[in-house]
Amino acid sequence: MEQEIQAGKARGYGMIERSLVIIKPDGVERCLVGEIIKRFENTGLKIVGMKMVWIDKKFAEQHYKAHKSKPFFRELVDFITEGPVVTFILEGVHAVDNVRRLVGTTSPHESPPGTIRGDFAHLSMAYASKIGSGGKNVIHASGSKKEADEEIKLWFKKDEIHSYTTVHEKHVF
Repeated sequence: MEQEIQAGKARGYGMIERSLVIIKPDGVERCLVGEIIKRFENTGLKIVGMKMVWIDKKFAEQHYKAHKSKPFFRELVDFITEGPVVTFILEGVHAVDNVRRLVGTTSPHESPPGTIRGDFAHLSMAYASKIGSGGKNVIHASGSKKEADEEIKLWFKKDEIHSYTTVHEKHVF
């Protein structure tokens, strides 16, 4: 894919991006993995890396380091380590923004129907904090291009990221 990204940049596009997605323990336990992946693939986003892992607290703290000073930090760490997660890298035109649009807002009760959180989660983050649940909102998606680059480096080794061409790309490149 580095070739495609470079080709896009060479043409002046620079819009091919990568974004990290994590299906959190509640999404895995509820058997939503296939449905969630299907939604991304149906839009033409391409999976270039994927794995199922059960992370430890130290790794979770590294992933959530931006929230370390926030009161809900410990709940986030506890929640994401309570079961396995499925994490993958999506690649495509404006991948970060498009993934965020498909995922919905952080607080599921504010996410419209048709988004992943709007369809599969319903609680508010205020309620989650009140009961100490860590915000069971099914999924994480990188919030910016910079965050995506940092998260991908944390979660994946270079040899775990793959390059191939999909039929969708015939209409993009």
